[in-house]
Amino acid sequence: MSPPTPDAVPQPGGAALELLVHGVGGATPQDMLGDPRTVRITGDATAAVYRRTDDADAEHRPGRDGDREGPVPEAYCWSNLTSGNGARALWLLLLPFMVVNLAHWMRPATTGRPRTLRLYGMLVRLVALSLTVLFTAAACEVALDLTAWQCAGSARCSRDSSWIGFLSAANGGWWSQPGRRLSVAALVPAALVGLLWYLSHRTWSAYEAQRPPNVTTAPPGRPGLAQREDPEGGRCGDGSLTTRYGESPAVTENTVRPALGRPGFWYGRRLVARLRAAHTAAGFLVIAAAVTGAAARHDRSAGVRGLEAAGWAMEAVLVLAGVFVVAVVFRRGRSENVLDNRIDRAVVRWLPCASLVLLAVAMVYASWSRPGWASQGTLPGEVAFRVIALAQGALVVVLAVAAHLLHLRVRHGRTAMRGLGGPAVALLACALGGVMTGGVAQRVADWLDGSGTPGEGEGAIPGPPVLLSWQASVIPVLLLLLLVPLCVLGVRTWRRARSLGGRVEQDYPGEQPDEVRTRRIASTRARAGLTDAAPAVLGILCLATLLLGAGAVAGAWVSAEVPGEAFDRAHPVVEAAADVAQALGSWLIGLGFILFVTWGRRAYRDASARRTIGILWDVGTFWPRAAHPFAPPCYAERAVPDLTWRMASWTSATGGRLVISGHSQGSVLAAAAVWQLPSATRRRVALLTYGSPLERLYARWFPAYFGAAQLRGLHRDLHCWRNLWRHTDPIGGPVRLPAEDGKPEVDREALKDPVVYGRTDTHPLPEPVLGHSDYQADPAFAEERRALLERLPPALPRQRDDTAPVQGSSGRSSG
Repeated sequence: MSPPTPDAVPQPGGAALELLVHGVGGATPQDMLGDPRTVRITGDATAAVYRRTDDADAEHRPGRDGDREGPVPEAYCWSNLTSGNGARALWLLLLPFMVVNLAHWMRPATTGRPRTLRLYGMLVRLVALSLTVLFTAAACEVALDLTAWQCAGSARCSRDSSWIGFLSAANGGWWSQPGRRLSVAALVPAALVGLLWYLSHRTWSAYEAQRPPNVTTAPPGRPGLAQREDPEGGRCGDGSLTTRYGESPAVTENTVRPALGRPGFWYGRRLVARLRAAHTAAGFLVIAAAVTGAAARHDRSAGVRGLEAAGWAMEAVLVLAGVFVVAVVFRRGRSENVLDNRIDRAVVRWLPCASLVLLAVAMVYASWSRPGWASQGTLPGEVAFRVIALAQGALVVVLAVAAHLLHLRVRHGRTAMRGLGGPAVALLACALGGVMTGGVAQRVADWLDGSGTPGEGEGAIPGPPVLLSWQASVIPVLLLLLLVPLCVLGVRTWRRARSLGGRVEQDYPGEQPDEVRTRRIASTRARAGLTDAAPAVLGILCLATLLLGAGAVAGAWVSAEVPGEAFDRAHPVVEAAADVAQALGSWLIGLGFILFVTWGRRAYRDASARRTIGILWDVGTFWPRAAHPFAPPCYAERAVPDLTWRMASWTSATGGRLVISGHSQGSVLAAAAVWQLPSATRRRVALLTYGSPLERLYARWFPAYFGAAQLRGLHRDLHCWRNLWRHTDPIGGPVRLPAEDGKPEVDREALKDPVVYGRTDTHPLPEPVLGHSDYQADPAFAEERRALLERLPPALPRQRDDTAPVQGSSGRSSG
């Protein structure tokens, strides 16, 4: 635990520090500090704190802080958490898992309704589990059905694909029996599931295994201080007395802390371990079911009683194991008010092992000699994909009902999609999963089938399930439907840009109007406002996706044929439209697959492309893995403790004043870190945010954690907070917190962008429209930072510590 700032007699002046936190896309310490000569103060190659070389020991030089102009600048660089080495390119495969994890954190803010809260969390975890099942089923479709069952069972296909010659039924070898071919092919999806387990376990150790500094817990032997579990299965503060290690009773807090301020919020080891075990087991069980189902179906028709009984027993055991996996996912949510450090060892250790044993037994059972068995048609994957699609649709609908009920209790006009953001994002994750899995299956089928069209009967293999062709066929229809709202948005933006021209010129009184300059500034402002239209566009997209997805499932179920065949005898216009939709959808999904692979390959080799992908992860992996354990790791579980420790240790050692200065996503990290500080330390810290999405994005989409009530509480807890924003910024905006309790409002009046309209003596060249960048170049930045330092209490007497230096510099220069 980082010690809180001690209470002592203030002294004038003293140490002052500005802790800079960059935003998405990353930044170098040299750029952040404006000096090519920097030194790493603390941290490692992944995330670290840097200073100018001249400021490395600023606290140890008498009179240094009083002589310098402004505080000592310090830069926290965390970009390598999301865009470091080439392995980050593999995270593209985990995109649907990352998106569904966001749905957990997008639940509406509410009071009461504990059962509905619990239901919401369980439904999101079930949607996440269905994605694991879908991805494993797609891997089985490619490896088991298309390759081992269809292609290896077809003399024409296996002749053209010599690499599977040892599995070919035409060669008559030991491996030519269908069950043995399936057992060999099952190793591929099993290896994929094992890789996902390994990545989840490895990234937890590398990124998220960081204990928060302010561990709130009841001391041993004091069971009366225990806290109750919250409705979601985690913990919530109930006002009971808690004691922090290393804190005296005088600073012990007896208040309910917001969710992001609870000690266990950024450390959810137990839940991640349980979910990782359950999802790994689910993957192995899906593979075992695919292998067992094919063999058992043959044994029931062949009438071999011993094998038939074994098949029934295997399927019954797999069903029971699947029910147990679902129960594990159902059982528990996150613990936030205590350190979630316990491990359910029986579940974590034995559940994946038991499922792997069942897979091995299934492979042995399928490999039993069945001389008369020949592979025909397709594996029963068609039904599996339909069931998965129906289950996902039903879960999303029930999730939407639960979210609506939660939103009704505490309505807020700024909440995105009236509380339905979580269900919409969950549906988007399912759609992404369907497109990715369908694209892989379609491309592999086209590759194996040569010149034939999968599903139309003239090729060497029957092809993938017809549902995948139906889902691909609705993509062009969905894109056409999206053209309407996009065109409306384009027209509205153009009209708004024209209407803003007069307002732009009013912001620069005394300047000579320039039509081109005015139009450019107004257009930038109008385009920046498109961010606020995202809820409407996402709502239309999700509604269309849900209806078209339901139509695709119904069409596949009723016709059992691909769209081109199903509408073969319809009206010529309908038949032509179906053929075009199927061909175009197959082309689009193939193009998407190629672009996906190309982008991943480029990101693996090119650092600049990896930084671009890192921007996506900066936004999507801020939240801990609470729904899907195979999602990319949460960088905030490393960054927030880093910032909290740094602020607490520096203020404790120096008694000085500290301004934490966050840009864009860095402002979100800064706010989360300030929430984690003990109250005594928080009194010595000021918050400066600029280009901040705290209200515009986070409060609207994550109202339970960054809603209006939470931001107002942060304003009250902090000694001072100031926010800078521009009309031209498409990401940042005002936080909309009025003055209260003697504190001024948080937002400063919108900064002018550009700083000057035309050419002046001080600005002889045209100034650029900065939008989301370079806030520190505006004179208002230094002015607000100085005002924040002046409002903080004077510095406290320094504590003497002869055993260790204040900074603990590594002495490594980055310049």
